[in-house]
Amino acid sequence: MALFEFYRTAIKKYMAEGFGTMFLVLMACGSAVLAGPKIGVLGIGLCFGLVLICLCYCIGNIFGCHVNPAVSFAMFLSGKLSGRDLCGYVVAQLIGAAVGAGFLYWFVNMDMGFDFGGVTGSNILASNVLQPGATSGMALLMEILFTFFFVLTILGATDERHGFGRFAGIAIGIALGLVNIVGIPVDNCSVNPARSFGPALFSPDAWGAFWIMVVGPLAGAVIAVLAWNAISASRKAIE
Repeated sequence: MALFEFYRTAIKKYMAEGFGTMFLVLMACGSAVLAGPKIGVLGIGLCFGLVLICLCYCIGNIFGCHVNPAVSFAMFLSGKLSGRDLCGYVVAQLIGAAVGAGFLYWFVNMDMGFDFGGVTGSNILASNVLQPGATSGMALLMEILFTFFFVLTILGATDERHGFGRFAGIAIGIALGLVNIVGIPVDNCSVNPARSFGPALFSPDAWGAFWIMVVGPLAGAVIAVLAWNAISASRKAIE
């Protein structure tokens, strides 16, 4: 009976991550594909942030609302997520991202007369590709630093003793919006391997830079955990 309850809870968590990641890709990437010419980079960045805020308050207090393998990896390194759940979360996130991108691809192909594209182009579903003038080194450094900032914000805002409780979702959403506003002109901004994976399934050109969207966020997550551990240790020593 206990084993059944364990698996039932696990399935609920993975479903929440899958649906959350699906809506992140569908709505946030969709803002670039469906409304990019009208809202611009600022609007797209805000959409990423607002979608995450909604998801944080929808599933965050229940199952964490990672919707990002880099965040799940950081939680695993911090001892807040088991290895089993890390694998389950990542698989669910990748599946959810694929479904969200599939819906977006369906929208794009429903009516080719619609005014798609603009900032990122409808043919690549807002996938993460190097923008004109950007280099792989520039994109990799940006992904590492921006994921560092994003994950560090999450670790600080959700800290059990000194976090911001119910306001944590606002800080996390704003952080995602900020990194997107600055990072979109470089590589459409990832900081999330799942967000890159979904659109790449329907955008063959995106696979050339896909490694950056995996290595960069994971490296940034590691640095964020190390930095937060150092900050926490210093704070405990002062207290």
